[in-house]
Amino acid sequence: MKKLLFLVSIFIAFAFTNRDSNIKSTSVILTSESSLLVRGTTNVNTFSCAFNINKFKNPIQVTYKIEDAKMVFNKTALILDNNCFDCGGKAINNDFQSILKSDKYPQITLLLKEINNFEASNVQALIDIQIAGVTNTYKVPIKFKKNKSMLITGDLSLSLTEFNIQPPKKFLGLVTVNDKIDIYFQLAVKEN
Repeated sequence: MKKLLFLVSIFIAFAFTNRDSNIKSTSVILTSESSLLVRGTTNVNTFSCAFNINKFKNPIQVTYKIEDAKMVFNKTALILDNNCFDCGGKAINNDFQSILKSDKYPQITLLLKEINNFEASNVQALIDIQIAGVTNTYKVPIKFKKNKSMLITGDLSLSLTEFNIQPPKKFLGLVTVNDKIDIYFQLAVKEN
């Protein structure tokens, strides 16, 4: 009977063990040297909204495997609370929250899917971005620089209408936000 129980426990252990030995898992933290900025324009001015990195929820779980010349990630996400963006004033912060439909969708999610040619310093990442409940996939050119931590930099232009967001108009239509916005990021990442 003891032998049968032992065999059953071994079988159960193997059933729940990850058989793909190529899968690696770690966790990382974003340091205070990181920055993330959203820039946009109107027909009369520009605006810039900075994410407060100090309010970011660390650590980030990173699970990946290497296939050919790319890293394929599983559930590796950067989640940004919309209320952690500062556009420089209460009124424009409220407008920014309204544009993002923060009352219904309080977060922006960036899901890292894969990085091609990961051995190089200039690579291309495949990222799902979810804003206001709509997800789109983008190829984002990024640069890596390694010293004490890893510095990941890049930028991406996207359209508000890609996320079913109509560019807002203010003052009876005299001020209109342009559809294109730019996201700039510099992420200083350390293994946890």
